[in-house]
Amino acid sequence: MSIQELKTQLNDFAKDIKLNLGSVLSEEGSAGLTQKQIIMIALGSAYAIKDNTVVNAVLNEASETLDNMEINAVKAATTIMAMNNVYYRFTHLVSDSSYASMPAKLRMNIMANPGIEKVDFELISLAVSAIEGCGLCIDSHVSVVNKAGISKEGVQSSIRIAATINAVAQALAINNV
Repeated sequence: MSIQELKTQLNDFAKDIKLNLGSVLSEEGSAGLTQKQIIMIALGSAYAIKDNTVVNAVLNEASETLDNMEINAVKAATTIMAMNNVYYRFTHLVSDSSYASMPAKLRMNIMANPGIEKVDFELISLAVSAIEGCGLCIDSHVSVVNKAGISKEGVQSSIRIAATINAVAQALAINNV
């Protein structure tokens, strides 16, 4: 299934989401990001929301732009964030602040050598962290991508992509009720 075919599955109540999907997946609609970054963020977001229809449509689109190594790096970013977002959200939200100073003792080597540009890995991680609601992780990734030269507009674009991909999955779920 293509993104275009996915859009046809969105009912009238999701007209704004359909239009947003067409917009955020283009460089014109996602200022501050390259087309490759846009599709990586969209794919990471799709993996994070765990909807097979959305994943397959975005993966179909991604396979035209990304090679297998890049797709695996997106999978790695999404997977490591699934772990980190739970752990660091806990350390941030728990009343006892001593947990935040304890070593995580979780293996995270992929973050040092992700197989793609570090900034791209961080953008994917940022989008996934926004979906999964880890404020501590969001702050960390925003800081890293800003230092790497991504503008505030680029950061906002990555979150707009994540938000739209999430809304597509929500609309599809509502269709099935």
